[in-house]
Amino acid sequence: MPATDVMLASRLSPLYLEQLSREFATHPIDSAEAAKVRGFAASGDSKVPADLIAKLPALEIISVMGVGYDGVDVAAAKQRGIMVTHTPDVLNDDVADLAIGLMLSAARQLPQADRWVREGHWAAKGAMPLARKMSGARLGLVGMGRIGQAIAQRALAFGMTIAYTSRTPKPNLPYTYYTDARELASRSDFLVAITPGGEGTRKLINREVLEALGPKGILVNVARGSVVDEAALIDALQRGVIGGAGLDVFEAEPNVPQALRELPQVVLAPHIGSATGETRRAMANLAMDNLRAHFAGKPLLTPVPECRPAG
Repeated sequence: MPATDVMLASRLSPLYLEQLSREFATHPIDSAEAAKVRGFAASGDSKVPADLIAKLPALEIISVMGVGYDGVDVAAAKQRGIMVTHTPDVLNDDVADLAIGLMLSAARQLPQADRWVREGHWAAKGAMPLARKMSGARLGLVGMGRIGQAIAQRALAFGMTIAYTSRTPKPNLPYTYYTDARELASRSDFLVAITPGGEGTRKLINREVLEALGPKGILVNVARGSVVDEAALIDALQRGVIGGAGLDVFEAEPNVPQALRELPQVVLAPHIGSATGETRRAMANLAMDNLRAHFAGKPLLTPVPECRPAG
């Protein structure tokens, strides 16, 4: 039996590509074989718009190696009966670990401390300016899904008090719920964005939220770049409206504004939330397992919420 035809988005993980190439007939995104393509392999950063979906008349499934899928036009896919899957849960620990790491790095200025030693300032100028304490501080989580809950569990070890906002309160959790991000920010020392991307959360962290966070507050974004109004954030940092930031995602990544790169109180990371070998392998395996299940006529392991069976 001939191998099933699968189209590959650009810049896929080698861990995903290796398995795809071994089990399917793979085609680049501009392939002349588009009419035969039954599957589409994407990453969390891939763009799969309606016009691309329309060029693939035999397409049955889009398997995203990533928890985020806001680059996929799910509505257009559903209209054609095309399933969309992603890889949630397997990256919870890594993203939660990074969030804590960015909080600590921004509060204690760890990257700056490293440069202080490397560039000889310790010997020439003496001690660095004092940083701020994280233990016992107030943590506000914008989003309380599985990753948000994993961050909260880690924060408890630092003696932090925890509050959150989300679309609906979670009565099973022992944390304080606020109805909007602005009120949450006004009662937080650290504000961590860990909510899904997409139009519903675009620029959710805006000028008003940043002003509410205040001059000692630290913003951490491990969600999507679109969740934060980047221009408002740069302005707030430049004017001292907030105290600092730890950012793993950006509006136009991998392009990061020069203004952000020049700010000394900001810690920057190149979207490495899930970037460990163990987790990326688990993500690639799950993305493959969704493709295998679909073409074997079995239930999908992790369809996106919009494609899950009702009830």
